Amino acid sequence: MREYSSPLRIHSPAQSNITDLLLRHANSAANPALFSKPTDGSGWQDVTASQFAAEAGAIAKGFIANGIKPGDRIALMAATRYEWSLVDFAIWFAGCVTVPIYETSSPSQVAWIIADSGAVAAVVESASHESVVRQAAHQEQLEGLNHVWQFGAGLQQLTEDGAKISDEQLEERRTAAGLSDVATIIYTSGTTGRPKGCELTHSNFVELAENSVAELPEAVYPGASTIMFLPLAHVFARFISVVNVAAGCRTGHTPDVKHLLEDLQSFKPNFILAVPRVFEKVYNSAMLKAEDGGKGKIFHAGVDVAVRYSRAQQAGKIPLALTLKHKLFDALLYKKLRDAMGGNIRHAVSGGGPLGERLGHFFNGIGVTVLEGYGLTETTAPISVNTLAKIKIGTVGKPLPGNAVRIADDGEILAKGICVMRGYRNRPELTDETFTDGWFHTGDIGELDSEGFLKITGRKKEIIVTAGGKNVIPALLEDQIRADALVSQCLVLGEGRPFISALVTLDPESLPGWLERHNLDKNTAMKDAIELPQISEAIQQVIDKANSTVSRAESIRAFRIVPDDFTESSGHLTPSMKIKRAVVVKDYSDVIEGIYSAPKPTA
Repeated sequence: MREYSSPLRIHSPAQSNITDLLLRHANSAANPALFSKPTDGSGWQDVTASQFAAEAGAIAKGFIANGIKPGDRIALMAATRYEWSLVDFAIWFAGCVTVPIYETSSPSQVAWIIADSGAVAAVVESASHESVVRQAAHQEQLEGLNHVWQFGAGLQQLTEDGAKISDEQLEERRTAAGLSDVATIIYTSGTTGRPKGCELTHSNFVELAENSVAELPEAVYPGASTIMFLPLAHVFARFISVVNVAAGCRTGHTPDVKHLLEDLQSFKPNFILAVPRVFEKVYNSAMLKAEDGGKGKIFHAGVDVAVRYSRAQQAGKIPLALTLKHKLFDALLYKKLRDAMGGNIRHAVSGGGPLGERLGHFFNGIGVTVLEGYGLTETTAPISVNTLAKIKIGTVGKPLPGNAVRIADDGEILAKGICVMRGYRNRPELTDETFTDGWFHTGDIGELDSEGFLKITGRKKEIIVTAGGKNVIPALLEDQIRADALVSQCLVLGEGRPFISALVTLDPESLPGWLERHNLDKNTAMKDAIELPQISEAIQQVIDKANSTVSRAESIRAFRIVPDDFTESSGHLTPSMKIKRAVVVKDYSDVIEGIYSAPKPTA
């Protein structure tokens, strides 16, 4: 199949906007709790829809009182927490446009985003964030930036300033924007070049959220709950937060993933959203814990049963013997894993990269169905997603209602529909270049099956063409290698080279346990560990396994383990955990040249 579209299920009024999704609940008799704030200790305090709307409205009045006009852009720089969503809605209540900035952004990145968006004010979490913003404003002479407010005292000041603004004035501003107006400008985290500002409209969020709720009634429903730990500056978490408001779900926030396990156990969410690396970490941590406790054989047997059970379930016929084994392992293993995630989770949403079929079957087999979806910043996150009613593990589902997918002659995925952005801010030439007859070029390679389920196979710009003319999709190998517990990151190389190679980094959290299990000093420093023959042999086995899934010409013939992990702070990962290939290649050019100047491997 070359093209598939899903008809729109819910039509939204042209003059509505995102705030209407909130007020629908705030003005209802049910007035559900839409948020929960962490209290001292391990408790959570619910915030009803009307309470949240009143708080957001009070801050919005403060924006109005400080001279901010309809359509003005306001930057928002903070970690994932309750106040992030509160200020986001306050900006919309004031008829303005939110410009999210990752809390880890440098002054130069902040300066570019504020200058390009034309932001007139910024709301930040802390003094350190304010310092970065003011430094950026000074360096680039951002004379249009008139205000910087911090969470806490700054929000209190805004509330006080807004006391003189009437409810009628607020309502006039709140209703000023319609579906066609820009709601937010989200800057791509940028694996190459300067970030591009994607102008997403109220329509993108409202219509996509409403249709997502209609398409996923068993997953996102009134009274369900989730805990948000992904950065809200990223489109994936941002869209889900709006979906939760639309559906009447309760959202908690945790800014520090180091405490995620405790937060899951205290909050007890019904579903979570995460990127594939989180699911890999959950699996690997459970496996390593089992192996360290002498229960590795039981764990791996349970994994095998879970995967076979899930595959049989998808095929529509589960043998009785497998059902009995599954019940046994549910008591021995699966329930413990679910309890570790709070005990109530029955499904999760994954995006931002391919999950891997085996991992998808494993989680489904233990009773936590991972609904894998696909999208970009430019598509307000989901173009397509699997649903509980119809799931094909290993795919990213069918297009959501109102969306369409087309596969171009060269395999590129094109998208059209309610999810697609208006365009790139201040970049009309780039917008024109990215669209063909209304179809957005995603830059990803994929295929549609006979039922319209989409499968992603790689990134068009990342396809490697070797010296011998062989096209290689690096993600097919990288994802398999990175899934191993000992591996943190993998970058496959070979553009214009005689063979394929790879750079590998080790997981600093998994390494000590691995060394101890192999009768080696668990305190061995990373720089020394990568020189150990046992480590090289282990990585070679991981690579051999990945190589078995591709042709010999596509297989990794040589690799190097490098001592420093690729991280966001090192400049090698984007905030959404994507490798900046060009930066890694530049920084490790000597290592790469060493691979290709050595005698050509014969194996």
